[in-house]
Amino acid sequence: MKQNQVFKAALLFLLSGLMISCGEEGAGLEFERQGRDVPEFNSQNAYNFIEEQVSFGPRVPNTEAHVQTKDYLRDELRAVAGPRNVFVQEFEQEVYGETLTMFNILASFGVQYEDRILLAAHWDTRPRAEEDPVDPDSPILGADDGGSGVGVLLELARIFSENEPPMGVDIVLFDGEDYGEVSDLDNYFLGARHWGNNPPVPGYSPRFGILLDMVGGENAVFSKEGYSMRFAPNLVNQIWSIAAAMGHDNLFVDQRGGNVADDHIIVQQTTGIPMINIIHHSVDDRGNVQFPPYWHTQNDNMDIIDQATLQAVGDVLLELIYNRIPS
Repeated sequence: MKQNQVFKAALLFLLSGLMISCGEEGAGLEFERQGRDVPEFNSQNAYNFIEEQVSFGPRVPNTEAHVQTKDYLRDELRAVAGPRNVFVQEFEQEVYGETLTMFNILASFGVQYEDRILLAAHWDTRPRAEEDPVDPDSPILGADDGGSGVGVLLELARIFSENEPPMGVDIVLFDGEDYGEVSDLDNYFLGARHWGNNPPVPGYSPRFGILLDMVGGENAVFSKEGYSMRFAPNLVNQIWSIAAAMGHDNLFVDQRGGNVADDHIIVQQTTGIPMINIIHHSVDDRGNVQFPPYWHTQNDNMDIIDQATLQAVGDVLLELIYNRIPS
């Protein structure tokens, strides 16, 4: 059998029947305090996970650093979720005349629960820094753009292994999100497209999904992304409400953001899962999306990673997962 077939067979055997529809549309998007204990997020761990990824160099498909990082992420997740609950979805796609080998990395926690949520980030980095005035042709390290979302999810995975969440949680690290040239959206989001069009478990229908993209930068601003407000406004508003109650409203600003094309759109379009995006961005006076100044430049390195930002994101997500989702 081909590797993809082996992967699908193994995953179906282990998880079939666990991931089913949540019933009426929107039923999983109501929230209230549950009185449950919430574990603590360790931003130093998340920072270290980002630093480890960056140490491999740019994680561009078809490079040695890309394969090394894939192995690292797989092994880190296996260490906390168990080898039977971590899967690598390998696929190939021709882009700009080159056949790329890519890997989506999946981990499941609380596999005994039918009721599930999805957390995701992309782990690849951009093969070019077109916004950089000095070196626009070299790949970027992507400490924030790619690395930070993965770092937060690896720390959450550690926490899930030590503090069982009240529902099933699936983590997906998408590959090939950032490969496309400027404005060529057909060659972005490659891993999300493959995952959505080749679901490892037919009928997988979690309550909702949350995508983390650029969630570790200094002076971060998380506006309420436009597509997210279309797909799952209750979820967006709940997260921003939690953040405000925790004193993080300087990060999670209560304003409508721009429409940011990202993996969450592909997931929603291909699977129907209501998915939102927490992403560092704002809008200017004309409504144009503004990303941080280091975006798609060589300055997206460890110097711009802020542990306070990581801590805020982790705290908010843990409160949501452990204490706001009704059973």
